[in-house]
Amino acid sequence: MTDEHRMLQDAARRYIADKWVPRAAEFRAAGRLGPEVWREAAAAGLLCASTPEQYGGGGGDFGHEAVILLEQARANLSGWGGGLHSAIVAPYLLHYGTEEQKQRWLPKMCSGEFITAIAMTEPGTGSDLQSVRTSAVLRNDGGGDHYVLNGAKTFITNGQNANLIVVVCKTGPEGGAKNISLLMLETEGAQGFRRGRQLEKVGMHAQDTSELFFDDVRVPAAHLIGGKEGQGFFQLMEQLPQERLIIAVSGIGAMERALDETLRYTKERKAFGKRLWDFQNTRFKLAEVQAVVLAARAFVDACMAAHLRGELDAARAALAKAWVSEQQCKVMDECLQLFGGYGYMMEYPIAELYVDARVQRIYGGTNEIMKELAARFM
Repeated sequence: MTDEHRMLQDAARRYIADKWVPRAAEFRAAGRLGPEVWREAAAAGLLCASTPEQYGGGGGDFGHEAVILLEQARANLSGWGGGLHSAIVAPYLLHYGTEEQKQRWLPKMCSGEFITAIAMTEPGTGSDLQSVRTSAVLRNDGGGDHYVLNGAKTFITNGQNANLIVVVCKTGPEGGAKNISLLMLETEGAQGFRRGRQLEKVGMHAQDTSELFFDDVRVPAAHLIGGKEGQGFFQLMEQLPQERLIIAVSGIGAMERALDETLRYTKERKAFGKRLWDFQNTRFKLAEVQAVVLAARAFVDACMAAHLRGELDAARAALAKAWVSEQQCKVMDECLQLFGGYGYMMEYPIAELYVDARVQRIYGGTNEIMKELAARFM
């Protein structure tokens, strides 16, 4: 981390503590952070920190995104989908979009006027992206070149808030990777587009996760990322290592918060006339947890350094995502146990950290897929 990263980290920590933590219960009840919260976050420099200044961004690197993700996770605020918006969607446009596309969308993403989502998962298709069924057929019927988009998506982060959606779709009749494309949908005024349920989840209750439906939605041909069909699978695969690193970084922040909470609780709570910390079992358990957290942090720091040099390969990113998320679930379980019955009460942060951790082993590609991917390079 550079001094600039540390300055942003301190600013993000203060902003989240002052503006968002007091509203956490409100966000959970609503199931999302409203658009006005996104615009406020943008004004505070928490959106698109790694997007070049020429497009309205912070002009930083992925390290700037990572420190925001760390502080969000440490604050136990999993509901904000800013990491996906800033560190997943924006890079698709930066790396593959035409200059016209960058100028059209990035400045409004940086200001929070556009809130983005990426629609990959379908009701019958999860990690196997080559099998998506959502289709986009190119037509010219007098209204100019446009695609007609049909299909359904589910488990979409920012699905209710999003007004700009990257849709993973087929632009050819054949299956497989060569006909996958990424199409940008501006939802305002898009006839045939509708949002389904805001899904009720085991954890991450403040995160906006939804179903999306596309019924003969007209999308201008100019909204195809890169302007060429059949590039989507390559684009997805090239950017997935960063998405998986984001999951690992968030896991580190959550584990560090869990350890801090548990240390504080065990040094205050008494049982049988002495503090929980005074029992040897408590100290041994937390020493083991600390070892895991330190090892995971060292692993992720090494991955971060490699990524910032452009050297993080898909196999190592997959291993980082899988191993850190598995350690995260174990750490949460060990820490919650030391809280006893209070650990099962949602008023204690450890309970929310526990339920939020479970999905880390599923999204971004299930851990089983991650291990299979890593094994191919052994």
